[in-house]
Amino acid sequence: MITTDCVDAAVSGIAAAIGEPARARMLFCLVDGHARTSTELALVAQVSPSTASAHLNRLKTTRLVKVLIQGKHRYYSLDGPRVARVLEELSVLAGATYKFVPGTPSRLRAARTCYDHIAGTLGVSLHDSFRGLGWLRTDPAGNGDAYELTPQGTRSFTALGIDLGATRALRRRFAYACLDWSERRPHVGGALGAAFLSIALRRKWLVQDLDSRALAVASFGRREMIARFNLPSC
Repeated sequence: MITTDCVDAAVSGIAAAIGEPARARMLFCLVDGHARTSTELALVAQVSPSTASAHLNRLKTTRLVKVLIQGKHRYYSLDGPRVARVLEELSVLAGATYKFVPGTPSRLRAARTCYDHIAGTLGVSLHDSFRGLGWLRTDPAGNGDAYELTPQGTRSFTALGIDLGATRALRRRFAYACLDWSERRPHVGGALGAAFLSIALRRKWLVQDLDSRALAVASFGRREMIARFNLPSC
C-alpha cells in the first residue's frame, strides 16, 4: 500500500528535480518532442558538459527523461507523454517556450536516405502514418525500439509489393525506430524500411539524387503517398 508519506516524498523529489533552473531549461527544451544530445542540452542549460551529465543522471533517476543510445551518440528525450503534459502546464505558468531549429540543408531535411531507408521529414511522417494506421506495433520481444507488423500491416505491406518472407529472412533487424538526426524523431529503419524505399523508387514515387543522399518526391509520388498513407503532406 502506498502511504501519503511515500507520495509526498516522490512528489517532492520530482519537484526538486524540475525546480533546479538548469534542469528546468533542459526539460522545457524537450517538450517539443525532439531528442537532443547532452552537448546540446548543456548549451540550452548554460552549464558545462560535465554538469549537464550530472543533471541528466538526476532527471533519469526521477524518470523524467530517458536516453536512446544510437551508435556513438546518446539522445535524451522526455520519459513519456505524462511528463510532457506536466511540463506543458508548468510552461504556461512560466511563459517558457523552446523551439528546435535543425541546421540540416533543406533538401536533405525534406527527404534523404539513412543507409538504405527513408529519413528526413518524409521518413518521420511515414513512420507516424504507419503507426497511426495500425500497421506497426512495438515488438514486446524486442529491445524497446523494435517493431512488428500487425495483421493489417502484413496485408498492407504485402499489397504494396513487399515480399515479407524474403525481408524477414535477411540477416538484419526487421523493423525498428531509427532516430532521425535532423528531425530528432524516429523513422522506420531495418529491412522493412529498406524494402519500402526500394518499392518507392521502383514506383517512381521518389527519385534518388545522383551525387547526394537527397531524395526528390515526384508529383505523382506525393499524391500517391498522401492518398495511400494518409500523410498530411510530403
